[in-house]
Amino acid sequence: MDVRDTIIDAVRAALGDLGVDPVPRVVQLERPANPDHGEWSTNVALASAKAVGRNPRELGTQLVERLEASLPTHVVGVEVAGPGFVNFRLADSWLHDVLADVVAAGTDGWARIDEGDGTRVIVEFVSANPTGPLHAGHGRGACYGDSVARLYERCGYEVVREFYINDRGLQMQNFAASLAARAAGHDVPEDGYHGQYIIDWAAEMHAESGDAADPMEWGYARALAAHQDVLESLSIHFDSWFSERSMIASGAIDATLSDLRTAGAVFEDGGAVWLRSTDHGDDKDRVLIKSDGEPTYLMPDVAYHRDKFGRADRLVNVFGADHHGYVARMRAAMALLGHDPSELEIAITQLVNLQRDGREVRLSKRTGEMVELAEVVEEVGADAARFTYLLLSVDSSQTFDMDLVASQVNENPVFYVQYAHARIHQIVQRATGAGIDRGSLDEADLTLLVHPRELEVLRALHELPDVVARARRERAPHQVTTWVRDLSSSFHGFYHDCRVLGDGIDLALTVARLWLAEGARIGLAVALDLLGVGAPTEMWRDEERAGERV
Repeated sequence: MDVRDTIIDAVRAALGDLGVDPVPRVVQLERPANPDHGEWSTNVALASAKAVGRNPRELGTQLVERLEASLPTHVVGVEVAGPGFVNFRLADSWLHDVLADVVAAGTDGWARIDEGDGTRVIVEFVSANPTGPLHAGHGRGACYGDSVARLYERCGYEVVREFYINDRGLQMQNFAASLAARAAGHDVPEDGYHGQYIIDWAAEMHAESGDAADPMEWGYARALAAHQDVLESLSIHFDSWFSERSMIASGAIDATLSDLRTAGAVFEDGGAVWLRSTDHGDDKDRVLIKSDGEPTYLMPDVAYHRDKFGRADRLVNVFGADHHGYVARMRAAMALLGHDPSELEIAITQLVNLQRDGREVRLSKRTGEMVELAEVVEEVGADAARFTYLLLSVDSSQTFDMDLVASQVNENPVFYVQYAHARIHQIVQRATGAGIDRGSLDEADLTLLVHPRELEVLRALHELPDVVARARRERAPHQVTTWVRDLSSSFHGFYHDCRVLGDGIDLALTVARLWLAEGARIGLAVALDLLGVGAPTEMWRDEERAGERV
């Protein structure tokens, strides 16, 4: 049992002896902001005192007295602080148990949580129109969506990654007309697509098929292939590519409209069919079918979400910054179809500002148009791109420094983290070269791990399961990025201050520190996998900085 669970059980038992029901029902433990106040702290006396008519400090003192009569495992001291906080001081042995738990679980088991219990989740992300290559801004939503899916999987959910292909409508028609015009040597229509890629793809289409090519179908397939290629280069694999066209063929749109009529969720006005979205929080009702009988863009989207709820228990959508108004109307539509709106989670990603040489990059070096995602991956590498896109919460804007991200220096966050993982492998290689076998963990004397740097690494490892659970719950993979950067900093500090091998280092201490390094490796590997980033075993620093290989 985790030491926190032991302490929580002891607190609940002590409160029971005092005739107090805790408020809230779940006793919370937090790390004090000041480590001098102990390892853990609870405000349960403060929160519960009013309900039982007691002074919080007095109740806290009574709680401490009860706990001191039979201290929980690893607890060496309990004290009341301030207006009624109860602080717990722990022996270092609790962190040694953490290391044993991490090693026993390994990369497959540590920070794996079973809360999902097989709940089906569809994570839909990217979903760009197949009218051109993905641009750099798409990269943020792509990496974010895949990492959110990984978090759900780590927490026991059954996940499907889905790309919704908007393959019908005016934009597709304009795209096809643009290709056809360029292939014939004409200017594109005024409302067409003017990018360099249109010129390149039109030439490619003509070279392949000549005048026999169908610009709509050829362009659709070409754009989709471009999307798939760059996403695969980022290790993003979709389980499903769902075509909007398929809903027309299957009658899903008509079936959805029929369901909405049956539910009394639509009305007719001016020859159009309207969704009663104001009944569920939208600022105005929305048109589903125009007066000419054509569906608006919202109608197939509602049908698509109806289809998804037929295949999953929970939906997660990742949309761009221009979709804020979409949230209320889609949740309203789902509520009108009888679904719990809370089962539809929508994340909105904010814009990415690319920089090179300290200046904003708006145009591609290759085409003079938008910066393609493929160009970013080619320049900085897939791992660096993914890690950088996941540095910040997606609800904040981001500056992506192309020069820094491509560099092999400690100031580059992804290099700093991967360098820690490679450094661990180098330590193990050196130990093996010196004929040192760390043996089994049961034989290691972990009580030798008492240096503040060592304990700092172990505390970080203990936090990872909580970080994963919270990041999944809040759909916030940047919390994992923050954690792994902190662990890397702690490990680099340990490496600097605590020699693992060499003259004057007792063999027993070397073995204990090798196991500490193994625990750190497991934590790094788990976090990097959640971010979709590789865990290399060898790296080089930039020559102008150090020229050191690990």
